Amino acid sequence: MLRETGKLFALGLDIIRGFFQRPFQMREFIQQSWFIASVTILPTALVAVPFGAVISLQFGSLARQLGAQSYTGAGSVLATVQQASPLVTALLVAGAGGSAICADIGARTIREEIDAMEVLGVSAVQRLIVPRVLASMLVALLLNGMVSVIGVLGGYFFNVVLQGGTPGAYLASFSALAQLPDLWVGELKALIFGFIAAVVAAYRGLHPSGGPKGVGDAVNQSVVITFLLLFVVNFVITLVYLQIVPGKLS
Repeated sequence: MLRETGKLFALGLDIIRGFFQRPFQMREFIQQSWFIASVTILPTALVAVPFGAVISLQFGSLARQLGAQSYTGAGSVLATVQQASPLVTALLVAGAGGSAICADIGARTIREEIDAMEVLGVSAVQRLIVPRVLASMLVALLLNGMVSVIGVLGGYFFNVVLQGGTPGAYLASFSALAQLPDLWVGELKALIFGFIAAVVAAYRGLHPSGGPKGVGDAVNQSVVITFLLLFVVNFVITLVYLQIVPGKLS
């Protein structure tokens, strides 16, 4: 277990070093960005609406019971931007894009293409993995912005239309309590989550157990491992953010 964890971290460091090495595989990066975006945009948009609705309805009901209806907008928006949007984005990027990355790298591994590249002196990390990781990070960053907008609009609709809230109170509480760092931390989470999803997928693709069945098992393992890591990292980032940004714990 510790050996596998060490290898995963070593691959992550190699990928980070590969960000600054040349030549950069621009064509591969563009192709992978387009592919990951094409398989995640529609599912992400569809999932963002019920997420925003559930958060708005639950928080609105709780705020009404406590007599704090004026804070419904702020609570719903902050929960969506800080927590729901990065997680929804990362889970779909890992489930769709990450599984495709793992399957592609795994298929190349069992066909011994990776070994052939190393024999020829071509770095598989630089040639194949770095563009995929950067593409995953870029798509996660952009999708997080889309999910935030859709989630906030969905929360506004369900709170104002279904729960009888007033648009003025919703917008006033949002603008009074929400801060620009709340958006930045959501974008930072999406960037880190996209990196983790791609690195785990690439690592499992480079180390399948053998044969096509092993590649399929590696894809499943990469998704499960990514999900577990995302929730742990999300907890750590949120805890650090609440300690750093003034007024969040007061």
